[in-house]
Amino acid sequence: MAPYESDDTTAVADADELRAARRRRAARYGVPAAVLGVAAGTIGLVPAIADSGSPDLPEITAQQLIEKIAASDVQQLSGTVKISTDLGLPDLGGLESDLMSGATPSGGEGSSADPSAKLTELASGTHTLRVAVDGPDKQKLSLLEDAAEYSLIRNGKDVWGYDSASNEVYHGTAAEGPEQREEEVPATPKDLTEEALKAVDDTTSVTVDGTAQVAGRDAYKLVIKPKQTGSTVGAISVAVDARTGMPLKFTLTPASGGAAVVDAGFTQVSFAKPAASTFDFTPPKGAKVTEEGSVDAPEHSPRPEEEDFAKGLDGLNVIGEGWTSVAVLDTGAEGAPSGAGRGDLGEMGAAGGFLGSLGDEVTGKFGSGTVFTTRLVNALITDDGKVYVGAVTKDALVKAAESGK
Repeated sequence: MAPYESDDTTAVADADELRAARRRRAARYGVPAAVLGVAAGTIGLVPAIADSGSPDLPEITAQQLIEKIAASDVQQLSGTVKISTDLGLPDLGGLESDLMSGATPSGGEGSSADPSAKLTELASGTHTLRVAVDGPDKQKLSLLEDAAEYSLIRNGKDVWGYDSASNEVYHGTAAEGPEQREEEVPATPKDLTEEALKAVDDTTSVTVDGTAQVAGRDAYKLVIKPKQTGSTVGAISVAVDARTGMPLKFTLTPASGGAAVVDAGFTQVSFAKPAASTFDFTPPKGAKVTEEGSVDAPEHSPRPEEEDFAKGLDGLNVIGEGWTSVAVLDTGAEGAPSGAGRGDLGEMGAAGGFLGSLGDEVTGKFGSGTVFTTRLVNALITDDGKVYVGAVTKDALVKAAESGK
């Protein structure tokens, strides 16, 4: 972890190293690193938890608190996380199923217990989860629903997903080594905090803003803010457990104000060792069990537009730096989405028409295009097939597209 100054506008000393790491990460995932630090939260856990007091704790600098987080090595815990995510997306009225069907090969039969599909529910709304951890090879996450429960369990190499509503089971094998961490969905305030800190550089202010109590535990409040104008990120606040250094709560507020976009934290937590039986799982009698890789989908040859999109990923570029960096992707697909019949997004039919109607048409040196906005991540798609995306305002996207010409 790079050192931080301890004044009110704390910055990372080794900015060049962090900037290089940020750009490597942006090139790999197709979004700027400033987006990575916050967009991870939109597919992770998210709650609205009120602070219950301001405990009297020894003073600590931002540098010391960052180091405390980095040194935290909590291996065992159990608790409850309440989750709420508000990107400001409209109700798709069922069209999300059309989007998903367009993104996967037709004809394949999946499982409702497959975690890759089930955990996407955490990207919106409010949810309650129970979590348990006993080292790197034993974890359990249960998503509590009105009359059902979904559990994702790792016990050694075995990974089980169980959907009680459909009585379906998914069984797979956990990845080992570096690949394991890359595949995990950020699912705790600690995960989200680690992602956010990767976006910190000399364009960022990092300060300690007093103390709080979260889930009955004393905590310091770390605040991360962009110094630049044009970012949609207002601030990231992290409540850090004073004893263990583990983040207990993660809150991302937008620059536009209003409710948090991402707010993730514990309502109850214990650092005692969970019972070994917590991680045991046997498929219930009569359950349909799907083994990883057992679903046979028809052969799928990439369409020309898909090949163009893949080439665009290879040529990803990043304009700007820090929290106002914008990723540029050349899909090679001309004529979408704001050309004749702005609603015709590829071959998505009614879903494409609906999404096209949500955007705002813009023009500039780049020609014309459509800006699609949320409360956090915005995208400009030009008629010549270029995509500009970042946690930046509409004006910043247009400016980036202008500079790219």
